[in-house]
Amino acid sequence: MLDPGTAMRVKGVTPRPTAYVGHRLLVPTLRVADVVPVLAEAAKFKGWELVQDETFAPWQVTLPDPDKLEGRITLGQTRFVIDILPGQASSAPDAWVLLQLARANSGLDSVAGVGLDHIVTTEPLWQTHPLWQTHPLWQTHPLWQTHGYADRAPVAYVGPAPLRHAKISRLRPVVAIMDSGCGSHPWLDGVVREDVTLDGQPIGYTDPATDPETRPDQDGPLDGAIDANSGHGTFIAGLIHQACPDADILSWRIVNSAGPIAESDVLASLAKVAELVRRYTEGRTDGQRIDVLSLSLGFFHETAEDAVVESQLRTMLRALSTMGTCVVCAAGNESTARPRFPAAFGPWRTVPPTPSSPTELPIVAVGALNPNRTEALFSNTGPWVRAWAPGAAVMSTMPCFQGGLLPMARVTYEGRTREGLDPDDFRAQFALWNGTSFSAPLVAGRIAANLLVDMPLTEDEHRATAVSRGWKALAQHTDIVQP
Repeated sequence: MLDPGTAMRVKGVTPRPTAYVGHRLLVPTLRVADVVPVLAEAAKFKGWELVQDETFAPWQVTLPDPDKLEGRITLGQTRFVIDILPGQASSAPDAWVLLQLARANSGLDSVAGVGLDHIVTTEPLWQTHPLWQTHPLWQTHPLWQTHGYADRAPVAYVGPAPLRHAKISRLRPVVAIMDSGCGSHPWLDGVVREDVTLDGQPIGYTDPATDPETRPDQDGPLDGAIDANSGHGTFIAGLIHQACPDADILSWRIVNSAGPIAESDVLASLAKVAELVRRYTEGRTDGQRIDVLSLSLGFFHETAEDAVVESQLRTMLRALSTMGTCVVCAAGNESTARPRFPAAFGPWRTVPPTPSSPTELPIVAVGALNPNRTEALFSNTGPWVRAWAPGAAVMSTMPCFQGGLLPMARVTYEGRTREGLDPDDFRAQFALWNGTSFSAPLVAGRIAANLLVDMPLTEDEHRATAVSRGWKALAQHTDIVQP
């Protein structure tokens, strides 16, 4: 955790709190030859050395340049580990400290583009470190309530399933999810695909032993509690399906059951997804169309200015936007106006407004509403949040989980079992849950529903009109005005 009160500082860089992998740095692949000697020299001051991370495959992808019409930009990342030099005794390697030493030694521009490997989460980090102490919003109420926002809870849904037509006369919109995967559910079987690869190589995690949607208790497997993220992706898929039953859904698993993941892993998977979309826009048969990308994860950058200027994540998402993919991001659940990324990469509601481009769809940050349409207390807010949708006590699909908790009471009468509500028995396969994680896919599904009205008959026509139709759909659900 980066604590601005104790963090090493250099003139010209003012840090803010963030979470990162302490012993790793991310270096743009194209700058490795220039940057690594600078970092290696600085590392010697602390008795450290810089070693390429052999567990991480460097990646590189060439995408449309969102800032240059008809131009191309090459993005890539190589991950380095900071280790102790042989024969040395030193303090624990710290990526932030090494960055500051390099900046002080060789100037701020010498390591431009080099970044911390941020911790990306779907939920707040308040309970994991003193920097994020538990907020009163989530503290237990004397009546065992948390300001009205209970954790996910089973619910009985008695209505019909969303109506999906077996055949439609035009292309179906495609909504992609990068989250915890998707479990089996009657509503989603045959609607959600998890088998889309790049040249036969999987995207994200594929090991069945670590699938949060089939193995819900991996973090502390002896505590009997369903992990924080288990069911998260299935719940999101169900919300998209409710908002647009005729959409096809793609799901890639990049989130584990406990929650926190490394930014480098997110970027590596996103690069493959962007490559699939690029191939599609160029008319290749090994590409994949994505009309809407829903992201329910994020992080706080230690310097917001660097996040906007240098972030490869921002450039990659903007490249997707220029290829006609609407990127929809959850604003986060920290009850703050501090920019959270990638949601805050979109245009801000300022005076004058942050400019948008007619050839590029804006990244949309989505905040959460209560059932009565007021803003949820837990939702992040600010001029960077440009859309709102229900995110408190929303109902959606769940895998068939049964956790270790039991009903408060159970008796038998006339051969029938009577009991209180089992708080983690999801065998009915529906639940209530809270978070902007669920507001974002609702907006994504609604955008898909608007796209469905104007979807063309052929992929060639789709390629030619994707951005213009995307702007038309976005206008229905955001306050962003097309220039």
